[in-house]
Amino acid sequence: MLRCLALFMATATAMPRLACPEESHTTLHVVQRARERRPCFSCTGDRAAYLEALRECTARECAVHAYALMGNHVHLLITALRAGGAARLMPTIAAGYARYLAAAYGHEDRVWEEAYDASPVHARRHLLACMRYIEENPVRAGLAVHPGGYRWSSYRANALGEDDDLLTPHPHYYSLGRSPAERRAAYAALFARAGERVIPVSRRLSGSLSPRARSRS
Repeated sequence: MLRCLALFMATATAMPRLACPEESHTTLHVVQRARERRPCFSCTGDRAAYLEALRECTARECAVHAYALMGNHVHLLITALRAGGAARLMPTIAAGYARYLAAAYGHEDRVWEEAYDASPVHARRHLLACMRYIEENPVRAGLAVHPGGYRWSSYRANALGEDDDLLTPHPHYYSLGRSPAERRAAYAALFARAGERVIPVSRRLSGSLSPRARSRS
């Protein structure tokens, strides 16, 4: 992946320019990692707060096509609405989530690594494979036996038709069929064909951001 040099600060601050090109309407697979592989979510409320911070940014910065919230990192597939969209999006999400952590737990330390990974995704087969990779992450991590069993990813919307106002289908997703039902069935079939390559591993116990957070998980 291209390593995009952008600082994540616990408060809203100006960000350095990305070292990799980021043109408008470019689709990117973005990975945001917690510092030192520490847990970035302690409970359902934490994950919901992160998605809300992301939702608040989407209208002005990007369209979200797929996501998965893991224990110590986040996968996003986004299309920037204007040049440098991810460079604005990621620190804004970090700042919004930091405000939530401060209010909920009194947590003030920076959560995320100082850089995030961003890889452009262009070809149809690569984009659909990337969506599947993102939504299969919880299975590979042992958090679920099937992507549909994990609440904190976009699989249930893309494959099962659950409402998720955070998502905007990509044109390549629309190309899977003429109707929503056809698209969902074709998308779910991608997982069925690749299912034998998804091998669950032992689930790792997640830590917590603070003793107070542990009591709320």
